[in-house]
This record gives sequence, C-alpha cells and structure tokens, in this order.
Amino acid sequence: MMKQEKKRLSVSALQNGTVIDHIPSKHLFKVISILGLNKISNQITFGGNLNSETQGKKAIIKVSELFFEQDDINKIALVAPDATLNIIKDYEVVEKKVVQVPQSIKGIAKCVNPKCITNHEDIPTKFNVVTNNDEISLKCHYCEKITDQEHLYIP
Repeated sequence: MMKQEKKRLSVSALQNGTVIDHIPSKHLFKVISILGLNKISNQITFGGNLNSETQGKKAIIKVSELFFEQDDINKIALVAPDATLNIIKDYEVVEKKVVQVPQSIKGIAKCVNPKCITNHEDIPTKFNVVTNNDEISLKCHYCEKITDQEHLYIP
C-alpha cells in the first residue's frame, strides 16, 4: 500500500482577488513596493523562500479584492518576468495570466541619468526593454542610458 502524501498550502486560500506566484524571492519586497501594496487597506498575504520545483525558492503574494491593470502587470514583468497571476473568484482560479515582458514601457520607470530630459522636463519616460542572460534592463529612448535591475526605480 502506497503512503499518500498530503499537500499543504503554505499560504491560506483567497476568496476573491489576485495571486502573484513565481516571484524570485529576492524581489518579493520590490514587487510589493512597485505595486504600492504597502499603501492599501486590502488584506495581503505574502510568503518568501517557499520551495519551488522550477525556481528552487520563490515568493508569492495574495491580495484580496484587487485585480491588476496592464500597467501594473508590466511593472511586475520588469522585476519578476516568470511570474504568473491567478485571478480568484469564489475560491476558484477563473483566469491565469503569464506575465510577459513588454518590448517598451512608457511612464513606469525613472531614468537613472540625472542629465536626461525626462528628469528636467514634464516628459513621460519611454524605454526599450533589453534582455541579456535573463536579466532585464531598460534603455532610455531619449538619452540611451541603460538602467539595470539593480538600479531600476519605479516611483
């Protein structure tokens, strides 16, 4: 007789809202910050350094009664390009979205070049997304300065 393994949830179930899964553990708090989750009153549950068959260690965020727009999904993609979003309604996954890194982004991140026109004029930032060895960088459309993951600032 085979011993039956019990599956256990590391984080409790969500009635309605969004689960952001497969976040690299080291980027958990960056995702919380760029989405402004530290400033909302919705119930938020998060866990880091959870076991993952594909990533080794991962993080997860569950946000009650919140569903993200495309701009927010693009923000997630910049720091967690392999993340998935599960849309939950009545404790069931009704939609699963795989985060896709966009080719370009507008008005989301800040250029690191202090001389860039976007830091002096009322011009929205615009970047081309550059990937190199699974690392995402942003190349400014105006000054062509490249911003790497470590220096990425999303106000």
